[in-house]
Order: sequence, then structure tokens, then C-alpha cells
Amino acid sequence: MKQLDVCLTPDLLHLHKLDNCIVVVADIFRATSCMVTGLAYGVKSITPVATVEECKLLQEKGYIAAAERNAQMVAGFDLDNSPFSFMNERLIGSHIAMTTTNGTLSIAKARPAAVKILVGAFLNLGALVNQLRSEPYDVLVLCAGWKGRPNLEDTLYAGALAEALKNEFMILEDSTIMAQRMYLQGKDNLLSYVANSSHVRRLQRLGIHKDISYSLQTDLYDVVPVLRGSALVAMD
Repeated sequence: MKQLDVCLTPDLLHLHKLDNCIVVVADIFRATSCMVTGLAYGVKSITPVATVEECKLLQEKGYIAAAERNAQMVAGFDLDNSPFSFMNERLIGSHIAMTTTNGTLSIAKARPAAVKILVGAFLNLGALVNQLRSEPYDVLVLCAGWKGRPNLEDTLYAGALAEALKNEFMILEDSTIMAQRMYLQGKDNLLSYVANSSHVRRLQRLGIHKDISYSLQTDLYDVVPVLRGSALVAMD
């Protein structure tokens, strides 16, 4: 039987074996919610890079560039890290380069060893669950966290995946059990459950209230981003 594990922060990734594993990267506030939204609204591809410098180089080559550090847009770039910025009609068919504090770094860390990298958010939870059921591989949910520390919203998402897949995957590790139990506690009102979390307080100080509630909505889109080469595209 396949196994589903949860890595609570990229700093713990070295403890997990990825050689027969699909890695699902989750950065709910807000990178992976942006990625899912952008591809659902017609963006052709999103190239995630770890550094601002890499993103700038791609911008100079003609990519639309989205850069965020510490929850704020980096000066000189085209887009911030709000999912609503990825709904613009001018982005349909475009190629975007993207760097964020946690999410794109997580993809970069998992990329060398994973069988496949998929992007998860509450926004595409059902579509991703269906995809994982059809795959022959183990699954590791990689929570992007915040600068090496676990965070609540990504852990809740990992728990939602674990709960949805509990009949098809073995759940053995304590991190997965904890995430699943947290999700079961909070699933009826996720917004209230995360209200005092560090990332919510961080975003609220910046006046980004609508991004929080938007990113906690479930099954808005039937799109599964997959990393092909260096770019995320919508899975066929």
C-alpha cells in the first residue's frame, strides 16, 4: 500500500526519502494559491525560482515576473504574491517567473530527488486528491512554512490531504497524524482556526485580508499544476 507522509518544513526535508515519491508542495498563504489561480485563469506556465536574482534574469528575457519577500512585492517586478493579481486577463497565455520567500524555495529543494512535483492548495484540493489516487507512488506533502519554521495553514492543508486519502494511503508518521487531527478540529471553520496564526497576523498588518479568506476556499478549480522541466503547467 502506498504511504503518505508530511514534512512540516523544508528544513526537515533531508529526513525523508524521495526516490519513489511525489512531492506536493503547499504554501497556502500565498504562493501555491497564486500558482493554482494563475493556471486556472489561463496562464501558460509559471517558472518557480529560489532567488530574486534568478527571477530578474528571466524578466530580462521577457517573462512576466512575480517577486515577493516577507509578504511584500519586490520593487522592480511586475506582480506581487496576491492570488487576485493572477486573475488579470492580460496574463492569459503568458509565461511567468516567480520567486517567493518560502514556496518557490520549497520547490527548488524538492526538485532534484522527487519523482514528480505537484502544487497543492485548498483551491484545488479535490482535483489533486483524484490525481494522487491514480498515481502509483508514495506521497510527501511538503509544507513551505515560514523561513524554516512550521506554520498552521500549510499543516492544515497537509491534514486535509491525509484525511481525504486515508483509505488509499498508509498514514504512519506522527507529523501526518498531527496534521490530520488538526484539520479535523478546524475543518468546519478554517478561517477562525487560523485567526491567531503568525502568518495571518503578518498579512493582516499589511492589510491583505481578502487573500486569507480566498486561499482557504476549497475546490474552486479543477487544475493540478505539475513541474515539467523548470516550469509549472496545468496537468492534462
